[in-house]
Amino acid sequence: MRLLAWPYVGWMAVFVVVPLLLVLVYSFTSGDIHDVSTWQFTADNFARFNEPTYLKVMGDSFVLATASTSICLLLGYPVAMIIARADIRYRNLLLMFFLVPMWMNFLLRTYAWMSLLSPNGLINRGLQALGLPILEIMPGPWAVLLGMVYNFLPFMVLPIYTVLSKIEKPLLEASSDLGANKFLTFWKVIFPLSIPGVVSGITMVFMPAVSTFVISSLLGGSKTLLIGDVIEQQFTYERNWHFGSSLSIILMIIILLSMAVMSRIDRKPAEGGRAV
Repeated sequence: MRLLAWPYVGWMAVFVVVPLLLVLVYSFTSGDIHDVSTWQFTADNFARFNEPTYLKVMGDSFVLATASTSICLLLGYPVAMIIARADIRYRNLLLMFFLVPMWMNFLLRTYAWMSLLSPNGLINRGLQALGLPILEIMPGPWAVLLGMVYNFLPFMVLPIYTVLSKIEKPLLEASSDLGANKFLTFWKVIFPLSIPGVVSGITMVFMPAVSTFVISSLLGGSKTLLIGDVIEQQFTYERNWHFGSSLSIILMIIILLSMAVMSRIDRKPAEGGRAV
């Protein structure tokens, strides 16, 4: 069985470990990216991150990522509960409403939002036909937020639904028999048991949201610059792979710390359950 794992280990080493090591080397060096002989060891790339411009961009990225994650949680949890409580015959159909959009290319889904939210888009044309004021949200952070919620909402719904669908009905019946109303049953039984799904959903939404650049580039334009846009610009336009790599390392460290915190939160209910 161990021999079967070696192709996967080789794949991970070539396409994950090696690129990460290259990014790490670029982040601590300076010079012509095509001439290794000009490279010099330096920490200036990380020191440059302390400039107010980049700190503001990182702050804006986390604000939008946190907002989109919160909205996805507020919208996704009730939807996941509705699907989990639906008749078994209709669950797959309801899940299809969230899975079908994911089959479409991510870029095409974002372009669809551009056609809806643009000043001459479908929504504004409909508002003009009704004599209502148009929506001036694109380009801008509100359009980026809508794009994030639309694209990442399924990643919140699916893990929560998976956990909720595994909660046994006798637990809910026992809670009702002991005198708990629907709210207490949810707060004392359903929600604590669904925390692993909530943590997974938050992680799966927050990570791509904080590092995205396609959504912010298309829907935000020059009005909304996120850390993903800065990294993409450093590699494609500025050709400063060293600084871009340092920003990538900083973002990766912050995401790993966030995952560690969420993992700790996920572990606490289990520890409390064992203590009981």
